[in-house]
Amino acid sequence: MFPMTPIAVALALVICTSAVAAPTPGTVTPASLMTQAQGLPAGFSDHFFDVPLAVQVELDQQPMGEALISLSQDEHVTLLEFTDTGDSKVPAATRDIWQAVLASGVALGACTQSCPQQLVSTHYNLESSLLSIITQNVEHGGDAPRYHAQPEGGSRGLIINNQLNLNGGEDEDLGGRYGLQASASLGNWTQVFNLQLARQSGDEEQLRHAIHELYTQRELEGRFLRLGHFTPNSDGLTRQLRSFGASPDTALGVMYGSSDSLAINNTKASVYPIYVTANRQAAVEIYRNGLLVNTQAVAAGLQTLDTRPLPGGIYEVEVRLVEDGLTVSTTQELVYKPSNWRNAEDRWRYNVFAGRETKLFSNWDEQASGAVTAGASLNYLVHPRVILGLSAREVRDQLQYGGSADWTVANNTSVFANLYQTREHGTGMDLQGLYTLGATTLVFSHNRSWLDTRDTYETLPDGTRLRRNTFVGQTSNSALSVNQRVDATNSWNLRLSHSEGNVEGTGLDLGWSRRDTLWGSDANWRFSVFDRPGTSGTGDQRNRGVDLSVSLALGGDGRQISGSIGTRTDRDGGRDNNASVTYRQDLTEHLLQSVSATAITDTYGVGLSGMASFDSDVVSGDGFVQRSSFNGNLSGGLNLHSTFVAGGDQMLMTSQYQTYGAGMIVDVETDLDEITLRADDFSGGGAILRPGRNFVPVAAYKSSTVNFDFEGNHPPAANIQPGRTTYHLNKGGVDYRKITVMKTVSVLGRLLDAQGQPLRGHHVINHASRGVSEVDGFFSMEMSASSPTLEVRYRNQLLCQFRLDPATSANENDVLMIGDLRCTPDTLAENTFQTETAG
Repeated sequence: MFPMTPIAVALALVICTSAVAAPTPGTVTPASLMTQAQGLPAGFSDHFFDVPLAVQVELDQQPMGEALISLSQDEHVTLLEFTDTGDSKVPAATRDIWQAVLASGVALGACTQSCPQQLVSTHYNLESSLLSIITQNVEHGGDAPRYHAQPEGGSRGLIINNQLNLNGGEDEDLGGRYGLQASASLGNWTQVFNLQLARQSGDEEQLRHAIHELYTQRELEGRFLRLGHFTPNSDGLTRQLRSFGASPDTALGVMYGSSDSLAINNTKASVYPIYVTANRQAAVEIYRNGLLVNTQAVAAGLQTLDTRPLPGGIYEVEVRLVEDGLTVSTTQELVYKPSNWRNAEDRWRYNVFAGRETKLFSNWDEQASGAVTAGASLNYLVHPRVILGLSAREVRDQLQYGGSADWTVANNTSVFANLYQTREHGTGMDLQGLYTLGATTLVFSHNRSWLDTRDTYETLPDGTRLRRNTFVGQTSNSALSVNQRVDATNSWNLRLSHSEGNVEGTGLDLGWSRRDTLWGSDANWRFSVFDRPGTSGTGDQRNRGVDLSVSLALGGDGRQISGSIGTRTDRDGGRDNNASVTYRQDLTEHLLQSVSATAITDTYGVGLSGMASFDSDVVSGDGFVQRSSFNGNLSGGLNLHSTFVAGGDQMLMTSQYQTYGAGMIVDVETDLDEITLRADDFSGGGAILRPGRNFVPVAAYKSSTVNFDFEGNHPPAANIQPGRTTYHLNKGGVDYRKITVMKTVSVLGRLLDAQGQPLRGHHVINHASRGVSEVDGFFSMEMSASSPTLEVRYRNQLLCQFRLDPATSANENDVLMIGDLRCTPDTLAENTFQTETAG
């Protein structure tokens, strides 16, 4: 930053006083720079021209930020740097463009030839210290575009997400799923490939495999066109509809629909939580369309699942609760992670598809093939708070119908209802409600089915057909959850549930939580009582009991210990008194991110479990291992992820999950031993950068900027070049950038001419930064420690160069005092360091 002289600060006051006394002309025209300077007192003009001035900059009457500029007597303005842009709504990419244009100097007044960026006129007002830039777009500033423009010339790149989920136990074979999801960009078309390999635990047959997606897609303004091999789903809808019977298999055909609601993975939690109730330490397996998408370890009692890793949208998943290696319950749950839709000018969301059911690289014998399939789905925005949906499709010669209503009754109340039917299968309905009043939250859910499934089968991921869910009649599940925050430290929750059909009964869970301090450390207490329907895990007897647990944070280094004690119903219907203790350690700057170990004692003996999460440059994931106190069997699960990206003639393997649709490979070169940077995408993403090759997830379709800065609150004396970069990519596109981090030193000196007279308004430039000499010739700036060279320019003409030796210069408070620099032609020719002691 360049300091302002006290006299320069007073210029605005002088001109303001003159303006008050001056008469108001009939016609106001912008005064030239020299005309404005004529009103300055004698001597003030020396502190007006060719010195740093702090000003406001506006573009087409929109504030662009505060900046330092330099004005010359030949009516030119040069931008030195922006100093504050926090209140500006001008995009950073636009500001960067104008910073580059103004850095080389622009003539004030009307632009008559070679006008950059459609420039019309530039004017400086001394009275208000305002630099105004007018372009041909000034009249169009209020016309906000509805759609992102496609990148000029399209984009190129390849992103491959690899995900491996494993689960198994001592008495069962290893099962799991490997998924490869690839997206590529070629011009303005995006290519998608999805390969799934699956093996069910205990299956003795071969590994099952299938390609679910292999298509190309073109984004249009508000629409998309898809060609190839794909799964007919609800892409393009804001509210996805559910249906009975077989899920749509893959088809070879065409699909067309709305594109502003194409599914994008996000890390938001489901609006309506998903509960499981484990009788003992257990594992949960989450399946979508028959494929394992996530596995989690859960403790005994009422639990909510972590839904953040699950894809966005509204869809159904199967949740299997596994205790001691045995599946004790299987439930169908709804993931509700919708996107916002409030544009009343565009009320329709739809998609239509047609093709032939087919399978590609698939050995799933039950997968349909050969039949014609077609369907249509739509949403209609009746009111900004009401969305209706309809769908109809033919799958495996079965007609499926569905309807939905999503009603935001008030800011604190919302309701979602779904009704669906499949011929020769049954009818079903779902109802979800959310109500918030102050510190109280109520969540209600109800689903009911009228089924006749004697002629239908459940097909497992390995192709096995099962009739274990055969049912004729009605089934229903209802639940009401109440969460109340009493004060800053206390809260309680209540959950009532009732089910009919395969499982009968009513359940009650009541809990109280408190945040407190114990032995000088933060502690969390929880007390709960429960009375739940019986299952095979409780000998079909009701599960009644109490539980008291406490979690204690040990210091500030990520250590935590927790314990619980309680009673419940055991596997034979008797009493099971139990206790557990868990130790957890969070780690930093380590391959392991966190580790934990748990010991449990109950009626049957001692059970053990361990969990760990890890993150390397190439792969990240988490896993757990459990030893059952019931039979001593071992079981566990593992989730791994890695991403391969290629673009800009570069490639990289990274552990970062791609959630934004596009990416950027960033090489960091530095002369510092250890450095940590942050890359922040102005569209919401971010990543930590270290020396070498890095990956930054960025948003697709939207032109935006990535800003580079130092991590933490104590940045080193170094300079990042460039400090930000712009990008514009289609989905699957990958850009490449290289940034340099240079160690810098602050220098203070004075420029003199051959006669020893101060040189003012001269630009002093180094690899790391630039400065402008004051009226007395003094300048200050940051200089690269590894390249201690300075060049002096005036009106874009190179006058002289200097090579400095920091070891021979005085150092006061980390500032190099380099003294006087005589700028003569011989310094340009010899490129040597010359100095005199300031007198």
